[in-house]
Amino acid sequence: MRFQTAEPFRIKMIEHIKKTTFEQRTKWLEEAQYNVFKVKAENVYIDCLTDSGTSAMSKNQWAALMMGDESYASCDSYFRLEQSIHETYGMPLIQPVHQGRAADYLLAKIYTLPGKIAIGNMHFDTFRGNAEVLGALVEDLVFDEGKDAASPASPFKGNMDIVKCEKMITEKGVDQISVIILTVTCNNNGGQPVSMQNIKDVAKLAKKYSIPFVMDIARIAENAYFIKTREDGYQDKDIVDIVKEQLSHCETAVMSAKKDGLVNIGGLFMTRNQEIFAQANQLAIVHEGFITYGGLAGRDMDALAVGIKEACDFDYLQYRVGQVEYLGNQLKEKGIPIIEPPGGHGIYVDARRFFPHIPQHEFPAQRLVVALYQESGIRAVELGACAFGGKDPITGEATWPQLETMRIAISRRVYTNDHLDCIVNALDYIYQNRDSYKGLKMVFEGPIVSLRHFTAGFELL
Repeated sequence: MRFQTAEPFRIKMIEHIKKTTFEQRTKWLEEAQYNVFKVKAENVYIDCLTDSGTSAMSKNQWAALMMGDESYASCDSYFRLEQSIHETYGMPLIQPVHQGRAADYLLAKIYTLPGKIAIGNMHFDTFRGNAEVLGALVEDLVFDEGKDAASPASPFKGNMDIVKCEKMITEKGVDQISVIILTVTCNNNGGQPVSMQNIKDVAKLAKKYSIPFVMDIARIAENAYFIKTREDGYQDKDIVDIVKEQLSHCETAVMSAKKDGLVNIGGLFMTRNQEIFAQANQLAIVHEGFITYGGLAGRDMDALAVGIKEACDFDYLQYRVGQVEYLGNQLKEKGIPIIEPPGGHGIYVDARRFFPHIPQHEFPAQRLVVALYQESGIRAVELGACAFGGKDPITGEATWPQLETMRIAISRRVYTNDHLDCIVNALDYIYQNRDSYKGLKMVFEGPIVSLRHFTAGFELL
């Protein structure tokens, strides 16, 4: 295998991407109120908005689509998915849903209570939105280095701070904590992994205080790769065994299958608790569909059954994480500030250091997103003042997050390193001319503050 270092696949179908002009992109940004979520996909050259649902499926997945059983109840596709999950994840009770945010809804509805706290390392935005709608409170207790985009590289920046977690439990009171949720990898701070030891420690703490322990596992295969390559004692273990060990410590797991399921649609709510499963079934019937399809076509469940196994292939993961690392290293060579080390699904550019002259209330990360699209047609996403800012529940004044980043999410099995070089060259140009860019003013936000980044409107200052 000495010279076998290329991508572990061949390309047998292509999709055309359109080149556009600076003037066209400027017009489209104005029409979209400088929110790239509203820019038509056909006008995007390289799309790094998200890694969710954007994977290229394999020939085996496309073949599996043809096996789809579209029976309303107890379809064969469900049982093939169930078997694949038993073999790969080891979770016994499976409720499919149409995508991750539906699983987040079930999680929030079952495990949170109005006025009670859901503790996490860093909560995913759609869980946070569901919790907010239901009146629950959320707290992010990742280690301090995980909240500092300029902190030195360390192997597991997604870890939950156990000391802070126990302090919150004892100070607020056990009855004020509804659930502890660990997200692997940690999306909000760079796709940073969580160590197996931290998973064990969080599970032990939750058990000590009889608090339910749930995992968000959208990128669990990538997390397993980091454990295998960075944590002592796991170098000789198979990825599937590491995946199962992670999940063995939680009661329930939720998943957007659009990430490490390598599919374009789908989600999972999985549990070991029969009572919780019964609640999930009833909620799914109301909001998703019958319990054996949960809002998914049979063919989509068959594609997912294949995808979760393919995502646990070591050669694939080595290529996947390696491509993200390649992009990070190229940006670092240009002096562009990023969260280090590179995570599993994308590179996070530190907008504070990139645009030090733009204050946070003028949305520097969103300004960088706008600049990248305007200059190159490349679409990324803001994870900063807009996405994670908020309002004080008592005073109503604006609150600002510690992290201010632009995420460049890399779709799985889609782009080549030549595409990534285009990203590097565009960001290098912007960085060399960074003093010429001014901030933004928000002119519209939706009623759910934690989800405002999807629909917000801005003006250039």
